[in-house]
Formats: sequence, structure tokens, C-alpha cells
Amino acid sequence: MHLHILGICGTFMGGLALIARAAGHKVTGCDAGVYPPMSTQLVEQGIELIEGFGADQLALQPDLFVIGNVVSRGNPLMEAILNSGARYVSGPQWLGENVLPGGHVLAVAGTHGKTTTSSMLAWILEHAGLNPNFLIGGVANDLKVSARFDPSVRPFVIEADEYDTAFFDKRSKFVHYRPRTAVLNNLEFDHADIFPDLAAIETQFHHLVRTIPGAGRIVLPAGSPALERVIARGCWSETVYFGADAGWSAGPADADGAFEVRRAGVPAGTVRWTLSGEHNRMNALAALAAAEHVGVEAAAGIEALSRFGGVKRRMELRGTVDGVRVYDDFAHHPTAIDTTIAGLRRQVGEARILAVLEPRSNTMKLGTMAARLPDALKQADLVFCFGAHEGKHALGWNPAEVLAPLGERATSHDDLDALVRAVTAAARPGDNILVMSNGGFGGVHGKLLDALRARAAA
Repeated sequence: MHLHILGICGTFMGGLALIARAAGHKVTGCDAGVYPPMSTQLVEQGIELIEGFGADQLALQPDLFVIGNVVSRGNPLMEAILNSGARYVSGPQWLGENVLPGGHVLAVAGTHGKTTTSSMLAWILEHAGLNPNFLIGGVANDLKVSARFDPSVRPFVIEADEYDTAFFDKRSKFVHYRPRTAVLNNLEFDHADIFPDLAAIETQFHHLVRTIPGAGRIVLPAGSPALERVIARGCWSETVYFGADAGWSAGPADADGAFEVRRAGVPAGTVRWTLSGEHNRMNALAALAAAEHVGVEAAAGIEALSRFGGVKRRMELRGTVDGVRVYDDFAHHPTAIDTTIAGLRRQVGEARILAVLEPRSNTMKLGTMAARLPDALKQADLVFCFGAHEGKHALGWNPAEVLAPLGERATSHDDLDALVRAVTAAARPGDNILVMSNGGFGGVHGKLLDALRARAAA
């Protein structure tokens, strides 16, 4: 079958393209921005890429158009598809109907930690010799790629996003996956561009719960009011909890980040790794509980996690120049920002943290959670916020006004080069520059490292 994928360079759709190619389909695709690293990964697999969404691509005459979430009405190719009566389907629906049936699907959902927990889970199964298939919204250092598929029946780990499926299907993506094991990592209000409130997201999570079989397992944190409301609507599967005093719990981390795992109150082993933060210990517990459902015992899972190398763009050290460390992190929701800074603070102690933030997600641009930013950034010594509040694609709020409670510790910039100069001028040996964005941020990490090198050479 020939599939033509619209929005192919997105993390999910690019991964889907690789899976479709591995399944034996002819795959072509298009996107508004065809650029590395995804474009390189796709071309290496023999996938032809087209820049833009020209209506002339209808002449390719694929058997099926697979539509990514980035596509909306008014898109010239989409309009041509609709007018022609050609067959089309969303990416999640195609995956749910053509790839996932027949295997044991392990889906990881939640407002935060989906990519990290999915990567941990896939790595545990890999280390246990189960050779899982997976589709994850990031690249774990150990797994090397974001998606893998072998047509033989294997466990399939998938990052299960609650964002809507497509412009013609406003259900959450994860309702298409029909998992046997589901991790509901946490649940907060997010995606203010499509959900009016937390209750609307809880409804989508319950749609997911309704698809899990009686022989399935739901892994969730203890003490989450939102998730307890979801479960209270009806649950037909085994529930396994993690967190303080739960079935899976973690002892405090020592100075090196190691912590003891307890299963039903009984010590099961110690995870010895370099990751930091309470959130990563909780992610680890969730992954262990999910892996147990496909037969991986706690001891084997703990051994795997002790060899887990982390995920790109999750507290990833991009470089050190003149004693200044530059980190990259995907954090963009206030809770994730707070958690990320807290994790780095525990790691670096009294050393200064310079937080560099791009509020790029739709929720942050709308300003729905802007008021929470000062508290989320409180543990940073200096804060540099990037983003204009007037003009096209700008923030719907003024960063200078929102961050005013932080006083002189916070500055805002609407010019990237000016921001780089300000951060470089403020940085001192021993400092930690923490860049947080869910986008490329204009290559600011490389610009900062180059500017620090130039300063050191001078």
C-alpha cells in the first residue's frame, strides 16, 4: 500500500512513517518544514519527502492519505483531498487499526513525563530480551531512535498523547491505541487551545480507561484527585499504584541519585543512576509496574534502570565552557518547569541556576498559566524569558509584567541575539544555564555555547 503522510516531519508522524515503512508499505510525505534530524532519518529509510502542502501532490495517487495533527482546513492539499473524495485517515487511527492489534500495547499517558517514562519502559523490556516495538516522542540515549517496528508480534510501547487526533477527529489520540497496560502518570490542566477545563481532559482519560480490558492493568500515582475522579467514573481493570505508601514506592535518593525500590513494602533492589529529581523516581516506579505486567520482575527492571542513560532534551547537558554548563530541557508547563529546576537544584546545590525560558506551547502563549510562572521559577537565581507580547504568533501576555514578582532576577527579551548576549554577560564559572522550551528555540543552546567560547577566548 502507498501511504502519503501530511505533516511527516513531526515526531509522532515521522515515527509512524518509519513504522509503516518497516511494515512493508511504500511511504511518501510532505511538511511545511523538511529539515534534520527527522528528514535525514526518513530519507535514510527510502522515504521521499516533499516541501510544502501543494495540491499537486494529489497526482501521486496514493492508496491512502494519512493526516497529521498539524493539518487544518484551508491547507491546499487537504482541500484537494476533500474535493477529490480521496481516502484519508488520521495518523493515530491508522496506527490503531493496522499496527497495534494483536500485540500487547503498553501506553504511557499523563500531562508530564510521557516521553521519559515510555523510554524507561521500552528500555526495561529491551534489557529483559523482549525486543519491544515502540513509538516515543523523543530519543532515549540507549534506544538510539524514537520508533521501531518488527512485524513479528512483540510488546509495543507507545507514548499516548491526550492532544486531539486531527481536525476531523477531536478525540484524544490515545483512544485509538486500545492498550492492555496503561500508565496514567499524572493529570493537570493543559492544552488550553483545545480543552476548556480539567474536567474535559478527565473525560478523555476516562474514554481511554473504557478501552482497557478486564485482564489489563492501569498504573497510576497515589494521591491524584484528578485521576481518582477518572477511575471513579468506572474502571474494569486491575489498578496498581505507585508513590508514597503505595504498592510501588521509592526511598529517598542519596547524594549520587540512587534510591531503593519497594514492592508491596518489601525492598526489591536499588536503582543506581545519574538522573535526578523526585519526578524521575516516580517515572521509574511507573515503568517498573508496567513492565511487571508483561512478565519483567522488579529485580530485572531495576537492573535495567541502573543502566538507563536518559532521554535527549530531558536535562541534557549540551556542553561546558569556561566552567559554565548549558543544559537543554523540554519543560514548558509550570509544573514541569518547577520540577525541572528543583531537580537541577538538588544536583548542583548552591551553584547558580540561570533559567532561560521560551513559553512556546499554545497553552503558555494564551497565558492560561502565566500567573504560575513566578512560583515555578522561584528556585532559579536568574530568569531570562524570550517572547514578544505583540504581533503575529506572539504571547498573549507581557512577560515583564508577569515576572515582575521576581524583581531584578528576571528579564524578558524579544530578540534572540540580545537574550544570548544578556545570558552570556551574566554567566560566571560554576553557573548552570538551564534552557527550557518545547521547540528548537532558534538554536539558542549552540548560540550560548559559541558566545561563551568567544568570551573565554577573548
